[in-house]
Amino acid sequence: MRAFTQHQGIVAPMDRSNVDTDMIIPKQFLKSIKRSGFGPNLFDELRYLDEGQPDQDCSQRPLNPEFVLNQPRYKNASVLLARSNFGCGSSREHAPWALDDFGFRAIIAPSFADIFYNNCFKNGLLPIVLSEEIVDKLFQEAEQAEGYQLDVDLESKTVTTPAGESYSFEVDDFRRHCLLNGLDDIGVTLEAADSIKDYEAKRRQSAPWLFNAGH
Repeated sequence: MRAFTQHQGIVAPMDRSNVDTDMIIPKQFLKSIKRSGFGPNLFDELRYLDEGQPDQDCSQRPLNPEFVLNQPRYKNASVLLARSNFGCGSSREHAPWALDDFGFRAIIAPSFADIFYNNCFKNGLLPIVLSEEIVDKLFQEAEQAEGYQLDVDLESKTVTTPAGESYSFEVDDFRRHCLLNGLDDIGVTLEAADSIKDYEAKRRQSAPWLFNAGH
């Protein structure tokens, strides 16, 4: 998993509440568990004017010119600005996979659905909760200034605007440690690899019959 320490990127403002995981990545794309290749189908029903299918060449599909990610000024956006209850609906982990594969590193919203919020940390994405008042202000600034960027610093737990205004956000210490060091659940377990080996060696001596099954 990619570590996240500090990131500066163009902001894409998605001005709608209750964006569910089926909107983020529709159900027909859930057959694959490769964690990659979902970027072209992120927000599929909003980005395209036709219905998308798995393994389809999206480069030839008709785009919805009104959708924010299709507008040239938001090309290469890597910070998604959203409204309340982002990531609601089913618990599909494909949603953060698609956001990450598209190129997003951070998502800012007043609130997130719990399971989606947790899945983001497990997949290298940083979900940031800021107040509705601050999010409103960021929406106004992002829509007024082309190329608007935010500086997101996980070490200091701050979001900084081009004008130098800095906003603090809260994040659980354990999640922060994992993301700063690029540790998913397996990575966290491997941090204790030496202790696990020591335990197994001692256990093999104290209870050798447990290790002789099948012999």
